Amino acid sequence: MAHVFFNLRSSDRRYRRCSCLRSRLFPPDGTWPSRRMTRYKPAILTTHSPQCQTFCPLQPASSCRRPSAMLCSRSCYLLTPWAKPSFEDSRDQCMTEFPPQTYDDIDWATLRNNALKKKGWRNKKAKDWDGKARSFAGRNKSSLYIDLFLAHLPLGEDLTVLDIGSGPGTLAIPIASKVKAVTAIDFSQTMLDTLTELATAEQLANIQTVHCAWEDDWQVHGIQPHDIAIASRAMGVKDLAAALKKIDEFGRQYVFLSDRIGPTPFEIGAFEAVGRPFAPGPDYIYTLNILYTLGIHANVRVLKLERDITYDSLDEAIASYSWMFNDITPQETAALERYIAGQTIGSDGKRLTVRRATVPQWALIWWQKDPDERPVTRKS
Repeated sequence: MAHVFFNLRSSDRRYRRCSCLRSRLFPPDGTWPSRRMTRYKPAILTTHSPQCQTFCPLQPASSCRRPSAMLCSRSCYLLTPWAKPSFEDSRDQCMTEFPPQTYDDIDWATLRNNALKKKGWRNKKAKDWDGKARSFAGRNKSSLYIDLFLAHLPLGEDLTVLDIGSGPGTLAIPIASKVKAVTAIDFSQTMLDTLTELATAEQLANIQTVHCAWEDDWQVHGIQPHDIAIASRAMGVKDLAAALKKIDEFGRQYVFLSDRIGPTPFEIGAFEAVGRPFAPGPDYIYTLNILYTLGIHANVRVLKLERDITYDSLDEAIASYSWMFNDITPQETAALERYIAGQTIGSDGKRLTVRRATVPQWALIWWQKDPDERPVTRKS
């Protein structure tokens, strides 16, 4: 256990179990020991380790009936799996010195992993995107998102761009006409095939496609650092710190990436309509803080998109909303259709305009590389 800290409050008797300590050392029912067992009131302990960031209370070691229980460094208090009662101050009852908790003690990677486990949706796999390539390319061709993203890129005819998670060329194709060369990476081969077809149709010969993922060894695939590295809406990786280090390594001058601002790209109302719980999962704030722990001080700009979106048909609208869900049932599809009807603000009999419950927002995060200064990691 790396650090222990007090965080005390008065008369809070809400308890929560600690997932890593479990109940093997203590009564399985999780009840607080009787007052006859202890002379001290419980205090709250925050533990930080690769396995756990959970609030756990303390009780005096003298009340322990199990010699194998975990104690503080001077055996003053017994670490228990309950959380989180507290009182104003019990430092004077423990001989161990606890340093104050600061920002640097926060393990953002662990917090993000915890949020990933609780999210109410799963990341799409390559086979999911394979079946979405054509419709995705058509819908994003005239998106406001493209204009907002491209407006911040310092493009030039002598520059090269690495597009990670390129999809069907949403950004790679409009970028290609303004730079020397573009390398597009994606884990969906169908997406890359669609990109190649669209690039050929526009007579763009300076786009190279590479079928690989974040986790692959890019150098084995012949990928070299580029002047600008971008990752647009492609940060749904398990090991985000490793991905950020990699994109920083492969961008010589600039790195640009975009990440979701919850609940984007989902609609909470749609989840409620089909009767599924919604947990947003991690968004850009984790990315920004992990960058900070890596010694990278990034810029942030919020990209706000259109709240109203027009579909060519009701079927297209249903297909777009169904993309939010995994294994949607016919009953849920019917409920989703009713929800879309309630959100529709205009229709000409075929085309319909749907107003989303919240304005879609994405965080554009970028930094400029300094060749004379390497980032210093703040902590491991």
